[in-house]
Amino acid sequence: MLHERYYIEKDRQEKLMSRKNEPADFYNGVYTRYKYPVLTRQHIPLTWKYDLDIKSNPNFQERLGINAVLNSGAIKLNGKYYLVARIEGNDRKSFFGVAESDNGIDNFRFWDYPILLDDTCKEETNVYDMRLTQHEDGWIYGVFCSESHDDSTNDLSAAVAAAGIVRTKDLKKWERLPNLVTKRSPQQRNVVLHPEFVDGKYAFYTRPMDSFIDTGSGGGIGFGLCDDIEHAVIDEEKILSRRRYHQITEAKNGECVVPIKTDKGWLHIAHGVRNTAAGLRYVLYAYATDLNDPGKVIAEPGGLLLGPLGWERVGDVSNVVFSNGAIVEENGDILLYYAGSDTRVYVAKTSIELLSDYIFGTPEDPGRSVLCVQQRCELIKKNLEVLKNEI
Repeated sequence: MLHERYYIEKDRQEKLMSRKNEPADFYNGVYTRYKYPVLTRQHIPLTWKYDLDIKSNPNFQERLGINAVLNSGAIKLNGKYYLVARIEGNDRKSFFGVAESDNGIDNFRFWDYPILLDDTCKEETNVYDMRLTQHEDGWIYGVFCSESHDDSTNDLSAAVAAAGIVRTKDLKKWERLPNLVTKRSPQQRNVVLHPEFVDGKYAFYTRPMDSFIDTGSGGGIGFGLCDDIEHAVIDEEKILSRRRYHQITEAKNGECVVPIKTDKGWLHIAHGVRNTAAGLRYVLYAYATDLNDPGKVIAEPGGLLLGPLGWERVGDVSNVVFSNGAIVEENGDILLYYAGSDTRVYVAKTSIELLSDYIFGTPEDPGRSVLCVQQRCELIKKNLEVLKNEI
């Protein structure tokens, strides 16, 4: 016998998950936002949170609550759309769960069980933010943040971040590999594996850091090669997309999703962070690298691609959007999944054509206000001439 409240909560959850998503009113010509989140903590199966035995839980209370569902890796397999979401419990520990949808826009439903990783790092306390790469070697790799306490200090908030690596064929059975080692960087976060070999080696986009919170001397998004993914060691990191004063990458930046291959080059979506009086503000931006040399930037439009709006700004960590997953359709459409304020997951739809147009057609940030005004005045002058000729 089940508690009567179970049926009430089950019906409420089914209505939420069955709700059809719809395009939002936002327009910029680059992408379409969707109105409703695709994953929230309300999407978590009731069996993950409640003890359904009425004898041991007569008041139908949550026993293992969920605080948030956020930064999701993404992949399409056999016609289905999968998000490997970061799920944060009320206990602050994060873990991964697979949610499945038929269209990638709505009706995402979690599998029966979350992912139980091999316990190979006894010092590891937390894991989160998995990027999924379908590599040409035949494996699907998940690269995520592996967090441990910094035992060199008595500060309980001090931590050490490393890039954990797992691989799978079906998202069900996962093999844990040793963490990535970068010889010149003591800590790593937001690491992405390139989908193809580069000069016969595995290629990673890194974010070199001196400490867990501050990048310190880390100059931006790095690029490095290693010979063996089963014992991944990067000797040297070359900085691609740099942090710059008074730009959206001033405080931090990091690679978000697996680069998208096009005839013009590799399209990248990254996150940039700047400090404000209200705290850190996270946004997404884009750039492109050379098709034959993915370690060489060939286009870097100025400004942000996507910033938090409306309810996206509200949550555990306000004024933040963050992504680590996108799916490219055979017809060139792109589904970009991003978290709003570390609380819930949204989706935006664009295409290779539109994203390429944005990256290669948007001017770079000239770096100073007076030059930015000159840049804008040139656009206004051009547009007034266009309007004049139309009259």
